Amino acid sequence: MPQAPTMRDVAERAGVSSMTVSRVLHGSSAVSADAKARVLAAVNELGYHRNEVARSLRLGRDTGLVGLVITNLANPFYSQLAVGVESVLTEHGIRAVLGNSGEDVEREREMIRDLVARRVDGIIVVPAGSDQSHLETVRRRGTPVVLGARPPDGVPLDCVLVDDFTGARAATNRLIDAGHQRIGFLGLPPATWTGSERFRGYCAALDAAGLPLDDRYVRRVGRDRGAAERAAAELLGLRKPPTALFSANNRNTIGAFRAIRAAGADTALAGFDDFELADTLGLPLTVVSYDAAEIGRQASRVLLSRMLDAADGGADAPPRRLIVPTTLIDYP
Repeated sequence: MPQAPTMRDVAERAGVSSMTVSRVLHGSSAVSADAKARVLAAVNELGYHRNEVARSLRLGRDTGLVGLVITNLANPFYSQLAVGVESVLTEHGIRAVLGNSGEDVEREREMIRDLVARRVDGIIVVPAGSDQSHLETVRRRGTPVVLGARPPDGVPLDCVLVDDFTGARAATNRLIDAGHQRIGFLGLPPATWTGSERFRGYCAALDAAGLPLDDRYVRRVGRDRGAAERAAAELLGLRKPPTALFSANNRNTIGAFRAIRAAGADTALAGFDDFELADTLGLPLTVVSYDAAEIGRQASRVLLSRMLDAADGGADAPPRRLIVPTTLIDYP
C-alpha cells in the first residue's frame, strides 16, 4: 500500500518550506499569491490530507501552548523577543506561556519541568547557564526545544543568535577609523556567551588594526549601570586614559555616558544595543542595533517547523543555527 503524502512532500513539490505549507493550510495572509497557488496545486496533485489527530496533538488543538522562558523580564531585549515569538505563534492559534528564570539555572529547570507537565507543544528558552542537559532530555522525550540568544553547549538543539562578534568588531572598527588607538572595553562577564563573543569582536578589530590589547583598558562588569559607571570612571582616571570606550550592552553604555559627563571628558563612545533616547544624550555615539523581535520570530518558526515534522512523522533534521544580523547607527 503506497505511503500517504506528507506535508514535507507537499513542500518539496511546491518548492517552499513546510512552514509556508502550514500557513497556506491555515489560511494565513502572510503568504504570496504565487506561493499559495503552488502549494494548493501540490496538495491537489499529491492528494494530501492533513493528519488531524497528529495536528491536534502538535499544533495547539490539545493544549495550544508553547513555553517561553527568558532570563530577565525587566530587560527590554526580552520583551521584544517575546513580542516576536507571540506574533508568529498567534498566526497558528497557539499561545505563549511566559516564564522568567531570573538567570537562575535551578529556577529554569523547575519552570521547564512545569511546562512539560502542562504538556506544552514546544519550548523556546534563553538558557541561564551552560548546563543544558535538562533541555536535551525534554527534546528526546518528544517536546521540541529551541534556544534564543545563546547557543547550545554540548547538546544538539536549534538556536537563534545575534551576530555578537560581527557587531562588536564593526563598532570597534568605527572608533579605530576615527583615529582612536586607546580604546577601553566595558564588557560582560566572560562566562556569558554575549560577553565572550563581544570581547572577541573587540579584540579582532584591534588585532586587524595592529593595535595591542592592553589589559589596563579592559573592565568586565555585570549588568548593573552603577558598576559600569564606576568601571568607566576608573578607566577615565588612568594616567593615560582611553580616548574611546566600547561597551558591551546598553546598560554599560549608559553607565559609561554618566562617567564621561561627570569627568567632563570628550571620550568617544560606542556600544552594543540601541536604546530609547540614545539620540538625545548630546555626545557622539555609535550603537550596534539589531531586531530583537526577529530573534523571537525566527525561534518560533524553527519551533513550529519541528512541531510540524513531529506531527507529520518526519525524521529529526540536524540542529539549525540562525543568525540575526546587526547594523551600526551613528547618533550625532
